[in-house]
Order: sequence, then structure tokens, then C-alpha cells
Amino acid sequence: MPIFTIIYILVFVIFALIAYAILQIKLFGMKIKDFWSFIDANQMLDKLYKFAKQYENMSPQEQIIYLSEAEKIFKAFDKVPDALWEEEYDKYKQVLNKYKDIKMLRWTESKETK
Repeated sequence: MPIFTIIYILVFVIFALIAYAILQIKLFGMKIKDFWSFIDANQMLDKLYKFAKQYENMSPQEQIIYLSEAEKIFKAFDKVPDALWEEEYDKYKQVLNKYKDIKMLRWTESKETK
């Protein structure tokens, strides 16, 4: 019987913590889906940051993949308050700068082919 009581208390505490986290996210003015997208985008930001630092010249296919993934990150970061990701600002800026460089490069290439 005492084991069931301990298990019940642990399950109750876990659910209470989850409910508290959801409440905090809602009080911050966000949707749970947006917060989850932000978490995924934050992980992808780390990958794109490393990729941007390593590769100066990307193939056209790599550029397209980079651009599409960066756009997903930008959308996810726009949906959350800046206070949540101010620590990641340098990475975000580096990815944004590489994004702008690739866009400019692709734009000039398309202008030259016309």
C-alpha cells in the first residue's frame, strides 16, 4: 500500500509541474505550440550556426536547404518574446547574416542570367 501512495504522489507532482509550466507559458502570452516550435528552432539554430561558420561556399542545393531552415527559425523566433532568446542573439545574428549573404548572392546570380 505505501508503494501505491508514493507512486500516486509522484504522478500528482509530475502533473502539477506540467500544469505549472503550461500556466507560465500561457501567462507569458504564448501558445504551447509556438513555444514547442521555438524549442525545435533553437536546436536548429545551433546546427545552422555551426554550418554557417564552417562553410563559406555552399552548393546551390545547400543554399536552398539553408534558406528554408533559416526561414523556419526566423518564424519561430518571431512568435516568442525577445527575453526568451536574448542569450542566443549572437547565433541568430550570425545565421541571419549568412541568410542575407546567400539571398544577395542568389539574387545577383539570377540578375546576371537574365
